[in-house]
Amino acid sequence: MKKVSLISLLFLALAIHIPAHSQKTRSKNAMMQGLRVSDNQRYLVYADGKPFFYLGDTAWEMLHRLTLKDAEIYMDNRKSKGFTVLQTVVLAELDGINEPNALGHKPLKNNDISELNEDYFKDIDAFIQLAATKGLYLGLLPLWGDKVFKNTWGTGPEIFNVQNAKEYGKFLGNRYKNQPNIIWILGGDRNPRNDKDVAIWRSLAEGIAAGAGGNDKTLMTFHPQPNENGGSSTWFHNDEWLDFNMLQTGHCRDGSNYDKITYDYNLKPTKPVIDGEPLYEDHPVCFDAKKNGFSTADDIRKLAYWQVFAGALGHTYGCHDIWQFYAPGREPINLARRYWKEAMDLPGAQQMGYVKKLIQSQSMLDRIPDQSLISGDNPKDGTHCSATRANDGHYAFIYTPTGRKLTVNTTNLKGKRAFKAKWFNPRTGVFSSAFRIDRKPELTFTPPTSGEALDWVLVLENG
Repeated sequence: MKKVSLISLLFLALAIHIPAHSQKTRSKNAMMQGLRVSDNQRYLVYADGKPFFYLGDTAWEMLHRLTLKDAEIYMDNRKSKGFTVLQTVVLAELDGINEPNALGHKPLKNNDISELNEDYFKDIDAFIQLAATKGLYLGLLPLWGDKVFKNTWGTGPEIFNVQNAKEYGKFLGNRYKNQPNIIWILGGDRNPRNDKDVAIWRSLAEGIAAGAGGNDKTLMTFHPQPNENGGSSTWFHNDEWLDFNMLQTGHCRDGSNYDKITYDYNLKPTKPVIDGEPLYEDHPVCFDAKKNGFSTADDIRKLAYWQVFAGALGHTYGCHDIWQFYAPGREPINLARRYWKEAMDLPGAQQMGYVKKLIQSQSMLDRIPDQSLISGDNPKDGTHCSATRANDGHYAFIYTPTGRKLTVNTTNLKGKRAFKAKWFNPRTGVFSSAFRIDRKPELTFTPPTSGEALDWVLVLENG
């Protein structure tokens, strides 16, 4: 007879004693579809094959610091702005092991990963169900990376190894195998230092998949720290459990996130890619407010259009005040300066919905990056322009962060005699009236306005 370890029995016992879902809960779940990778391996789609735009928000401390009432306020706000995914953590960063959640529960008994607190996980159940009622997906991190090892920050404790990571993964995978609104995100802001760390993360992934009934029952990725080229692809690109790549470009202004997206986009086998943590709105730029000031919506928009036009499956937004849910009585981390309920309505959050609006205005699954559309000098600085189009050329989007004049190479665009053109304003989400222009090998377009932070998207369609 196969031996069963004590830790396996403990996890199994917790899973067995989860109360059965009510008919009401089942009907809520039935309203949501699970997600999968598109047939062309570039994007995410619903189970029925319709395109899904991943518009994420970094709500890292939501499960730890919010009551269900406050979570509903936050979720309603994000839903109204067009967000589709909330990225959050089960075993949280800010002393999430020792400090009880807002409902008064700790995740572990005696800081022992083999003694999970059922009351805490019932709280997690409630958050997941609440998100489902809003039609929101949770990018669910099983743990923040400091639970595997600490580097320059994090409070730990370091409680995971290859064996218990797999058992914890099985517990989570089994508990939430019938929840269609979960995207599993491993990593928790840590890069593996060595083969041992890689093995722990792989073991966690294997456990989740086993608990859920196989890799085809899960949608999984890995949230790293900034890395030289790609992110998750550095260690796990060929792993079967890794459905799409995630990278982090960190919290400095401008940069070249499009190059990092391009790196992963061109890897084989083909997998979708997204920047899961770019510069947050209202964040000290490069962590030095005195020298660089705080980021603004103008900084955030550039990063969104740059990565999406480079071929990303969507975009993750973040707000410095919101990821930590800064509130009265809490110590601000890294100069947080607005309470989260005020910060929810910073302009960048609203403008992220406009990115989604633009992409959904045309066919989504045949979209490819194409920088050859832009003729002339295109420096890799804050004025960098980016371009994307349908694979057959029946539409194109070209983004200019400063409203500069665009010269467009029309070679790869569809349209024998003319194009229909219009401008999209990323600050307001409004399209201009369309106008027709005769086809030439190169065409020049002047945006309605120009200057710092006066960004525009040129939309060209087969006329």
